[in-house]
Order: sequence, then C-alpha cells, then structure tokens
Amino acid sequence: MEIGKLKASDLEKLVFKNIKHRRSEILTDPKIGGDCAVLDFGDKVAYISSDPITGASEELGKLAVNINCNDIATAGIEPVGLMLTILAPEGTSASDIERVVADAHTEAKKLNVSIMGGHTEITKVVNRMVVSVTAIGIGKKEDYTKRGKVIPGDILILTKGAGIEGTGIIAYEKSEEIRENLGEHTLRNAKTMLDKISVVREGIIASPHVKGMHDVTEGGVLGAVWEVSEFYSLGSEIYREKIKIAECTKDICKYFKIDPLKLISSGSMLLAADPIKGAEIVEILKKEGIESHIIGKFTEENSKSIISEGFSEEISEPESDELYKVV
Repeated sequence: MEIGKLKASDLEKLVFKNIKHRRSEILTDPKIGGDCAVLDFGDKVAYISSDPITGASEELGKLAVNINCNDIATAGIEPVGLMLTILAPEGTSASDIERVVADAHTEAKKLNVSIMGGHTEITKVVNRMVVSVTAIGIGKKEDYTKRGKVIPGDILILTKGAGIEGTGIIAYEKSEEIRENLGEHTLRNAKTMLDKISVVREGIIASPHVKGMHDVTEGGVLGAVWEVSEFYSLGSEIYREKIKIAECTKDICKYFKIDPLKLISSGSMLLAADPIKGAEIVEILKKEGIESHIIGKFTEENSKSIISEGFSEEISEPESDELYKVV
C-alpha cells in the first residue's frame, strides 16, 4: 500500500465495513469527507476529531494542534480541548520533547483551547517523532441539525488557496535545497505558509451562511473536492483558473515536479453554499481579512471534473499525497 492516509476505497473496505456503533448517543458513522464524530448530550453535542502528524519532522506541535482544531471548525464551532500524544524514537532529547509541547501550547493559546492531557513515551517502534492529537468541541444540538441540504447547483468556495501546509512543510524539510535553487525570498515566504494553516476563524465566520464545510488536508484541493462530493453523493465541477496558488507554492511545486492541487493544504476551507449567497460569503470573509474564491459547483451527475481553458479532466479518487514524493 502507498505511503499516506488510506485511499477512500481502502477505508471503506478495510475499516468502515468492520466497525458499527451501537450507542444511541453517537450521531454519526465514519464516512468519506466527514471531519468529526458527533455525540449527543441532550441540548448539546460534542464534536471529536483525531489526526497524527507523520509527514513532517519540524513544527510538529504547531501542525498537530492546528490540523485537529481545523476539523472541529468545520462544524462552525471553537475547539475547547485537546489530548496530545507523543511517540518519540530512541535518542530523543528532553529538549526535543519540551520544544514540541511548548510549540503545541503556544498554538493552543492562540486558539483559546486547552491541552487537557495525553501520553508521551520513547519507543523503538518509530524512527522519528509522531505527534497525534484528539480535539473536542461543544456546540448546540439545534445548530447541528439545522444545516441546509446540499443540492446540485450549490457552489464550492475555497478560502486562501492551494498547497498551504505542504508548501510550508517542504520549506522546512528541504531548506538548503530550496535556498540554493530558488533563493532565500522563496524559502522565507514558503516557511511563513505554516502561519496560515488554521481555518478556525473562517469556519466560525462562514458557518451561519453555508450548508457545509470541509478542511483541505491530504490529497489537496482536488482530494477535498472529491471527498466532499462523495459525502453529499453529488458530482462536481471546478475551474482551475479560479483556484489561487501562491507564487512560492508554484515555484516549489514546479521545482519538485509535483501538482499543487494535490498537495496537502491545511489552511484552506472548502465551503458548500447556495449560489445566491456566494458573493456575500466572499465579501464577509474579505472584510475579516480572509481571501476566498468561488471555484466551482455541485452537479447532478456523479462525475467529478476540473475544467481548464475549456478542457475537462476527471478528478479521480485521491491517492498518496504529493508531499510524500518530496519528503
């Protein structure tokens, strides 16, 4: 099997078909394109999400906190608590552990979320540090149930752009190579992309105006479009020219011969909305300093396509992220 998260078809066959919940308090089943599990607590619901950081060796605390809080933000609420697990290889120093925890705490403080506990150990089963976080948010039951149904003709809005997280990770992992071949300016701009990986603000701001949200992670923008289309059992078509790609991302992807639209992009949120509200949502986000663009729409057909200069190309099930071709 390929490096990276399992393909959707493998998840269905190997994981989802083998787990069924039996508790009435659990409101969701695992599903492609779903970002959180949801538990019923009467007039409140709890949103829970869990993800590890495996594709990076730098900025681990920062990445782990943000990517998990981003999942909670797809529900339009603030994360409140985190459980932090660190598995470190033999030879890890005390200062290495302390740096990861300090960085995680710094990011958590920015998001007003608390690290409640977790687990930390040195183990022979990993060859570099793995950090995993479980995030929890609490929302009103009525907000969970009032989302509108996503239908053909509804639009897809993308915040910020493509390849945000991947650009930053590659910049840290391949610093010297990028500096020598693309210059200090590109390297510096690429590293600052990791300062943009939170989508908590846009999730909370956009929530009252949209029908659904999905954060863009492994598989990049194209992977996220494929997943969200599967989630709503719809087709989709998007337009390549509408998707923003930062210059440093273009330069790095061209140099390493990877596709920026298939590059992991925590920091981007995909919004599903009524087309009548599209321009209004873009303007609301703009007033809050968040750039966004309408990049396509949902269709009745089950096919998923990206259109560029009049030519249509199928969006296939996401495979191993482009990041793993580089790091």
